[in-house]
Amino acid sequence: MAAGKKRVLDESSGNPKAKKTKTEKSTKKTRDEVAKPAQPPSTLIADEIDFPRGGGTSLTPLEVKTLRAEAAKEADKELFADSAKETTTKRRRKSEAGGKPKAADKDGKKTSGIRIEHLNYKVRRLKPFQRVAVGMKILGQVVAVEPLALIVSLPNQLFGHVPITQISNQLTHILESMDDAEMPSEDEDEEETPSRVPDLFEIFQLGQYVRAVVTAVHAPGATDVTALGRARDEVQKASRRVELSLVPEKVNEGIAKADLRAGFALSASVKSVEDHGYILDLGIPEVSGFLSFKEAQKGPFPEERKLHVGRLLDVSVTKLSGNGRTCTVSVDPQTLRSASLTEVSSVNSVIPGALVQSLVTAVQPDGLILQVLGFFDGTVDQFHLPPGDPEDNYKIGQKLKARILYDISPSTPPRFALSLADHVVEYTTKAAASDGASTDLREAYPVGTILEAVKVIRVESERGLIVEVGSQVDGFVHISQVSDEHVPALSALSGAWKVGTVHRARVTGYFPLDGILQLSMRPSVLAQKFLQVGDVQVGEVIKGTVKKLTDSALFVTISGNVDGVIWPNHYADIVLKHPQKRFKPGGSIKCRVLVVDPERKRIALTAKKTLVESTLPIVAQFSDAQVGVVTHAVVFKASDKSLQVEFYNNLKATVPAREASETALSSLPAAFPIGKPVQVRIIAVDPETGRITASIRQASPNFKSAITDISGVDIGDIVEGVISDIRKDKAVVTLQPTQVTALLSLNNLANRREVSVAQLRSTLKVGDKLQDLVVTSRNPEKGFVLVATKPKEKEALLQKNHLSLDTVQPGQLVGGRVLRHNRHGALIKLTNSISGILHPTDAADDYESGKPFPAVDSVLKAVVLSVDKERRQLTLSTRMSRLFPSQDKPIVDREITSLDQLKVGDTVRGFIKSVAEHGLFVTLGRDIDARVQIKELFDDYVKDWKSKFSVNQLVKGRILSVDREKKQVEMSFRSGDLKRDNRSQLSLSDLSEGQKIDGRVKRLEEYGLFIEIEGSKLSGLCHKSELSDNKDADVTLALRSFREGDKVKAVILSIDKEKRRISFGLKPSYFEEKDFEQDASESEEEDEPAPALGVVEDAESLDEEEGGDDRDDEEGEDESDQSEEDEAEDGGDAAMDVDLAGELQQPSGSSATPQTNGPSETLNLQDGFQWSAPNPGEDVEMESDEESDDDDEEDGKKKKKKKRKEIEKDLTADMHTKVPESNADFERLLLGSPNSSYLWIQYMSFQLQISEIDKAREIAKRALKTINFREEQEKLNVWIALLNLENIYGTDESLEATFKDAARHNDSKTVHLRMAEIFEQSDKPEKAEEQFKKTVKKFSQSSKVWTLFAEHYLKRGMLEEARKLLPRSLQSLEKRKHLKTICKFAQLEYKLGDPERGKTIFEGIVDSHPKRWDMWHIYIDMEAGQGDIMSLRNLFNRVLALKMTSHKAKSFFKKWLELERRLGDEEGQAAVKAKAIEWTQRAAGNTETS
Repeated sequence: MAAGKKRVLDESSGNPKAKKTKTEKSTKKTRDEVAKPAQPPSTLIADEIDFPRGGGTSLTPLEVKTLRAEAAKEADKELFADSAKETTTKRRRKSEAGGKPKAADKDGKKTSGIRIEHLNYKVRRLKPFQRVAVGMKILGQVVAVEPLALIVSLPNQLFGHVPITQISNQLTHILESMDDAEMPSEDEDEEETPSRVPDLFEIFQLGQYVRAVVTAVHAPGATDVTALGRARDEVQKASRRVELSLVPEKVNEGIAKADLRAGFALSASVKSVEDHGYILDLGIPEVSGFLSFKEAQKGPFPEERKLHVGRLLDVSVTKLSGNGRTCTVSVDPQTLRSASLTEVSSVNSVIPGALVQSLVTAVQPDGLILQVLGFFDGTVDQFHLPPGDPEDNYKIGQKLKARILYDISPSTPPRFALSLADHVVEYTTKAAASDGASTDLREAYPVGTILEAVKVIRVESERGLIVEVGSQVDGFVHISQVSDEHVPALSALSGAWKVGTVHRARVTGYFPLDGILQLSMRPSVLAQKFLQVGDVQVGEVIKGTVKKLTDSALFVTISGNVDGVIWPNHYADIVLKHPQKRFKPGGSIKCRVLVVDPERKRIALTAKKTLVESTLPIVAQFSDAQVGVVTHAVVFKASDKSLQVEFYNNLKATVPAREASETALSSLPAAFPIGKPVQVRIIAVDPETGRITASIRQASPNFKSAITDISGVDIGDIVEGVISDIRKDKAVVTLQPTQVTALLSLNNLANRREVSVAQLRSTLKVGDKLQDLVVTSRNPEKGFVLVATKPKEKEALLQKNHLSLDTVQPGQLVGGRVLRHNRHGALIKLTNSISGILHPTDAADDYESGKPFPAVDSVLKAVVLSVDKERRQLTLSTRMSRLFPSQDKPIVDREITSLDQLKVGDTVRGFIKSVAEHGLFVTLGRDIDARVQIKELFDDYVKDWKSKFSVNQLVKGRILSVDREKKQVEMSFRSGDLKRDNRSQLSLSDLSEGQKIDGRVKRLEEYGLFIEIEGSKLSGLCHKSELSDNKDADVTLALRSFREGDKVKAVILSIDKEKRRISFGLKPSYFEEKDFEQDASESEEEDEPAPALGVVEDAESLDEEEGGDDRDDEEGEDESDQSEEDEAEDGGDAAMDVDLAGELQQPSGSSATPQTNGPSETLNLQDGFQWSAPNPGEDVEMESDEESDDDDEEDGKKKKKKKRKEIEKDLTADMHTKVPESNADFERLLLGSPNSSYLWIQYMSFQLQISEIDKAREIAKRALKTINFREEQEKLNVWIALLNLENIYGTDESLEATFKDAARHNDSKTVHLRMAEIFEQSDKPEKAEEQFKKTVKKFSQSSKVWTLFAEHYLKRGMLEEARKLLPRSLQSLEKRKHLKTICKFAQLEYKLGDPERGKTIFEGIVDSHPKRWDMWHIYIDMEAGQGDIMSLRNLFNRVLALKMTSHKAKSFFKKWLELERRLGDEEGQAAVKAKAIEWTQRAAGNTETS
């Protein structure tokens, strides 16, 4: 090594003056070249030239090495002796006193002019600093990923930033062409597609190495033109100065096609995604890169996602195609780390990050001088050398592998800065070795860590100190961080910071590329409590200094450069009118940390005395919010119904109005202004929705909780208890032994015991013990639970999924869905391959109370009677006697299976099977029919007899004859020759108190009504106080509802035999349901006339129910599309999913009389509103009543016979079901059902029909006051009716006032939309449009509002206005609602606008969201409506080409086949089946391969 050194010194000392002149000329010439931009810099080219400039050569590297070795030997021999003395003299002259002799190498190597320089963006007069210049290529490491920029660590403790527009040309193009209207919603659950704009955090990871080009160096204090926004930390501030670009076209500029050999590493960007891989942009003319999908899986990317177009990649060349146009690359990290550059065509081919073979040509104290690739010179500073003395670790002539950091430009000949640091060479992050394990530098030394002893190992006089922190971990202390006082320069030999001294320091940051810590020795920094926002703890009480007071906030300095903000509503417990008097800059302030946001580097504080001095627990995250915790909060929103309070860290809770105060408050916002601190108790927490409910009332010290702790009872627990109270429809049960209050529905208990509610109420007593109760719901706020009886376990149940013809047995219980009705009965679908028939006579033990013709799509349970394996069909029965054979229940209509069960004279009931010319055919059993001839239909002649009968009508008749041989049965509806003349007369002695009798209204008086007992001439008085159970009811109106001749059932209250007076009562509470049942046998035993035969009028309600079900089905067609799709996807022979263990249809006894809590009909305002349109069922009833009245007038002479033909109705039972015909009728009905909006609106309609508009308004207002506040839907119905009334009969002012009132009392959005709908239906399009505009302005966050507005425009033909709504809506709606809204607009285009436009919108949807199968289904359904089978085939081919599960594919193939059958041809059907088989085989093959 000594010989090598002397040779160098001899060469440099031979003619020093001449050499100096040459250097000066070279420097001057270089400056001239820089001044002329048109003249290109010196480079090596592939062609040979005679006299290459800049020390270049056309020889191969091996020839250069050989020649240099020979020249070195000759120089040693000839000049060794003469140069020894001169070398010593020069060393003494050039070196400092006490300096190392080896230091002369740095200044002595004049032949090459190579100096080890540090990179800096500042202009320095001293030479050891290399200025960052525009165009310089440099290696960096990502340290932070911002939304619009990257922050990159550069060599020598520098930072730079990369704007999002400098990542790649493709990404920039996507950003420029991005249309807001086409932006897809960000759905985390669905698979991302390469066509959308990726976020930078999806492309880059922290610690990733990148090749960059310097595009700009900004002067300090210049206008911020970066994409970083306001700098929140020192790293962002430092990165503003240098702007970089990662675009491959710029980074790879100068690389020739000849350089693309195997192992050559470079940057590339994804240009497009093809069938088998990615096309890459290498930035090299006429050459494209190709990365296969298989090779891409080796890269550090998520396997389930494809690479986005515009993504930047670090690739290594695998091979170049024969035509030189395509270059196959690899992204294997191991290949990239080991890829080494051996030869290049020019100096521009050497790019940062390249691993090159190097030869040590000089070893200096501050680094190494290398020869790179045999052509170029390079330097390695001490920051990028392994720890230790370079002179001890390296020797001249040693071969090393180093990685290029940057090119030193301008320099002639070209030079490079390299790194020998292990983490750079291996392309990893710097790790700190501890206990044999390596830990990331950031984890080992977090920011804020105080290091008690760091040793100075190197001093750079103008830059700072390099200190030893730990094993192989160094730190850098900038000269400005050495002391709080100004230090102009540092010295390695003297002073407080000389080499070898030990100091106390604190970690303030990192320089990842250099692999060293950023430290500070300033006492002020060491004394700081916080160094960064993340160190601050929420709820901590701190003292700060007022920094600045503005109109919007108060800024407080907490520690060092960490600031916090106090918003105006947190200045104090009350609102400060003059905060500037209290907060003055520089003043001290005590506050508590309210919110910490490390990502945004923000801290919010509070100066409220209540919060600062609070000793209650801090609720800063959802897990802290435990039920029962009492803490402080601040009101941030107040309404009439609730308060919104805020804890720490933006955690919010709701305080209902009832929990705000012990006393009633007239206005919550007035009592609790925004910003008021309150003490609350958390009373409910919902982890699923993240909702917290709190109470101010329960947080007061004097509050005594009356709520029972129900934590010991969970949903699903089997419990027992004792009845403590019996209410109208519930029983209050005290559970044992927890003493928790529970509510049990009486209907549920009655069904379990198989009795009626009335019977249960009569037997149930307080103190009764109940067992086997199941907890179904909990209400912690009110401290009670809901329970139900435990369902019975049935041994006859089999596994639903194993129902087959081989295993099913008669008597087995099955479940299914009603498909349709045919002449044999209801067709029930049990599984996909098994169906059953339910005959009307097998439907119920009582045809009147049961459902002989169940509604289509209803789900029911039945017992198997027989199995027909040939037809794969079961015969079913839903009779209670079959479902519960062990029970002894009365059977009204017996089951008739053979003719032997019929005898002449039997009275039976059946259903009309058909109406023929000669009479009727009545079904009595599954295979038994009876004929009723015309002469046997009526006692008298009736001309138009056919109109009196209809198919499926329930009738009652007497058997006339049975012919078993011919299997013929004759039946009659005639009453016979029995007369009523011989009936016995009743007397007072035959009657008793409490006896229930049938009677007729004889006379009406103001104080009551007189009733004549049926079958006698006895009569009595029913006082008007005995008409209703409701004490507050207006009985005068109820009294007026009776007419003379009305038939009633009454109870004898008292008998005065002396005065011969009888007192009756008609209160409903006097009767039970069984009192109204008609018993045919009873009439026969009491010598009553023959039972009324013919049509059973109650059966009409069956038809009405069927019609209602059908209407419901039609209304729900749109909503059933998804369920039909799900049904189509179900496969196999799985049985219908029916809960066979649930409640079965109960015996008929419980439903003999109507419910007294209101009519069964419900109001449906979905399809508009019409005052004058009565229900079809009501029309039928009114007509039948009128016909019966006419018949009574015409046949007055034959009154006795008429009574025999009709089934006499009890008006007391019909009191709640007959059609109201007067004000009194309505008032009587409303007494029993005050919450029924249906009745109230019918009452309003009745008034409008007689032009009583003001009366109708009064009824509506009365209804709103009467209906219980919990019945929100009922109240809304009345409001809508009132709006309709004002729209038709009122003025604009009255309508506006009613509308505002309705919006205040109901859901405002619903009322707004209903108002617009009312205008539409009343042909007021201008008002409807104005209303929609108000609605979208007020509820711009609702997708429904926008789509309904668009539908309104499209219905009016205003296409352009409708289409302008889509971009407007997307600007207002949340991103998660964008896709749904776009889809709705596309459907509207298909239905009301331009289908081609709708198709275009759907194409954009499926292109950006190809895995949203629901979007594909909707798109296909819309196209199916157009009837274009070719377009549908194209869509199915496209969607089935995507990767999906077999379950999804099956649904698409089923839909395709169905559409081919409907719109296509047989060839298309065959093609679908073939494609389905092909898809299945391909999927099976892929499964086996994997």
